[in-house]
Amino acid sequence: MNPVEQSREVVPEKVASKPAPASRQERESQDRARQDQARLDSFKRTLLSARRTIAFSETMHLAIDSFRASKGRFALTALGMVIGSASVILVVTIGLTGRDYALGLIEKIGTNMVELEYAGGGATGTESAVYNDYLTRDDERAVDSQVPSVQFSSPVLEMHDRISFGGGVVKDTLVLGVVPQYQQVRNLIVTDGRFMDDQDESAHIKCAIVTIPFAIERYGSADAAVGQSFEISGIPFTIVGTFRESVDDFGQSELTDNTILIPYSVARYFTGTDNVKQIYFSLRSMDDVPDASIAIRNIVRARHKPNSVYRTTDLKELLTTAAEISEGLTAVLIAVAMVTLAVGGVGIMNIMLANVRARIREIGIRKALGATSREIRLQFLTEAVMISLAGGAVGTILGLALPLSVRLFTSYAIPISPWSIVVALGVSLLVGIIFGTVPATRAAQMDPVESLKYE
Repeated sequence: MNPVEQSREVVPEKVASKPAPASRQERESQDRARQDQARLDSFKRTLLSARRTIAFSETMHLAIDSFRASKGRFALTALGMVIGSASVILVVTIGLTGRDYALGLIEKIGTNMVELEYAGGGATGTESAVYNDYLTRDDERAVDSQVPSVQFSSPVLEMHDRISFGGGVVKDTLVLGVVPQYQQVRNLIVTDGRFMDDQDESAHIKCAIVTIPFAIERYGSADAAVGQSFEISGIPFTIVGTFRESVDDFGQSELTDNTILIPYSVARYFTGTDNVKQIYFSLRSMDDVPDASIAIRNIVRARHKPNSVYRTTDLKELLTTAAEISEGLTAVLIAVAMVTLAVGGVGIMNIMLANVRARIREIGIRKALGATSREIRLQFLTEAVMISLAGGAVGTILGLALPLSVRLFTSYAIPISPWSIVVALGVSLLVGIIFGTVPATRAAQMDPVESLKYE
């Protein structure tokens, strides 16, 4: 071989060995294998789901057949849950009704009312003996114009006078000088005659509105008092009406049994001054009370001496406290009703334990035919839950029937809480699960051989 041919000779290089590419047939075979495996897995999942569905369906049928075979026992077992669930509904309804009634009474006293009172101060040194920085009608007008939530207002000018009741009886009587809006501020009810109006106030008419006890004691009846005259500090006043408060406040307000109301414009002549110690404001909503109280104090303080003390009081805290007390009592009553449900649960457990003992051979036969412990446990647990839920549902319907009937056939709007329904059914379900677990577990743990031998 010549050198030229040697130079043309190709020297083979070392090449790394690579797997030969799979043929088309092999790839198709692998794809078919993966598809077959996927279909098999899907079939197994579907079959498992179907078995479980069929097993639970059979369990439901077995439970229903068991109830049909012993209807009396089923009804008596569910009776405890019926009573317990109905008790929960009725207790919550009674609690809500009582709360609304109590809050309604408090609201009639005036939960949206703010009382502004002069509490002292404003005088220094020798002024303290003769000087007081009392409230004025100008303070009332300033608050009315600057606080949008104020709906009504009235000053209260307090006096005392000895009034003759005939037969030599003379009593110290409270006389209040007020304006016509005082009726709305204090929610007063005129029983006979009328209340004072703007004309009485502007014309300084010497008229009076008296309490029912005052009218009865002096004139025999409230109706007979209207149109009668009597004297205050030697000046004759004509009674134009009698009144009472919307609800008894047990002496916690400025009104007494023998209170007389006269126009403020007339009362100020007895005192010789326009100063008052108290001004009442009625707000549009109870929610406006906190902010309005602060605004009222700030407005009045800005109009008086820096060291004068003015205080506002309202009944919002009383209303909140009453609501909390009512909710607490309702919670206690619900807890008592829960005890009834627990007693019903104990009854379910006892009946189910007796049911397990009566069906020992049935359990042995089912296990011999292939039923698992899980299926036996599910069967008896399902029966317990069905009894509990059925009783809870019937009790809920009965519990709702009474308040719904009252709302339908009377004018009373008895409140119904949807949460009471949820609680009644939820607790019924929970009771069935808790008290049905012990009998179901005992049935699942039975030996099939011993069960078949049982006589």
